[in-house]
Amino acid sequence: MPRIQIITIILSVLLLLFIARLIIKGRLREEYAIVWIFSTLFLVVFSFWREGFETISHFLQVYDPPNLIFTAAIAAILIYLLHLSVVVSKLQEQNKRLTQELANMRATQQSGEKQNAA
Repeated sequence: MPRIQIITIILSVLLLLFIARLIIKGRLREEYAIVWIFSTLFLVVFSFWREGFETISHFLQVYDPPNLIFTAAIAAILIYLLHLSVVVSKLQEQNKRLTQELANMRATQQSGEKQNAA
């Protein structure tokens, strides 16, 4: 087994353990943890199975296996960015709604205090 393959396997397993630690400590939410776990398992599998990319590249008729890696990585990043954009948009709308509700509650409270004072 070549040294680069051993290094890749070790780093992939360490990344998987680090992700597990973040999940256990509650610093990584489950919905995002699934993406990271699958990505890391993907790395582990192809660290052991070096010919896998060549096989898949040949099946998909991609000339050079590294091109498949970069294309898949770029596609995954774009999909993940789209997901994060949707989450941020939803949070922004919730924040706006909560701010409006807080302003209404304060206005109601202040008008109630003015009526009690009079």
